[in-house]
Amino acid sequence: MEAYFDNKNNVLNARIRISRDDSVVYSISTTFGLRGRKITVLRDDNPTIGGPAIVGIFHWKEGAFEIHGQKKMIKDMRRIEGGFLKKTHHWKWSSKRKEYQLKYEDGLWKATLDNNMLIAARFSVPARPHLFTKPEPSLLHLTKTALEKDEVFVIMAFIYSEVKRQDKTNSSSVNGGIGW
Repeated sequence: MEAYFDNKNNVLNARIRISRDDSVVYSISTTFGLRGRKITVLRDDNPTIGGPAIVGIFHWKEGAFEIHGQKKMIKDMRRIEGGFLKKTHHWKWSSKRKEYQLKYEDGLWKATLDNNMLIAARFSVPARPHLFTKPEPSLLHLTKTALEKDEVFVIMAFIYSEVKRQDKTNSSSVNGGIGW
């Protein structure tokens, strides 16, 4: 699946659209309080009959994901390996699922499987827009491997990782526009 976020670099309030026909597959909305983000909701814009429209929720204050009604703490799903500059985030929803290695390099997140032998997904986040150029949208590419059982989980892991990466920069657009 090739898709893009229609709200530039703001991955917390956007729609994910299929590149082929511009149809919306997911909507992402975030509520903010006085002390930052409260929750972010990932909504399926084309749910199956009788299926839930809300497929994922980030509980920012608790540090938890909720996918299809099942809630787990991020610390139980993620582990980090590597040093100061070369970090790899390992994400696994449950013991029955595959473990994804997420790594960020040069504006691109990659989710790999089997010790980096198979690319399951990519999430490209363009650098801050320049004055005279149109900003590029964030792009998402999920392979069949990731789509089979872990589509929502991989999307949420990418969004969470990118938000935390942007939080570390001074010019973050995901903090409700708070920057310099």
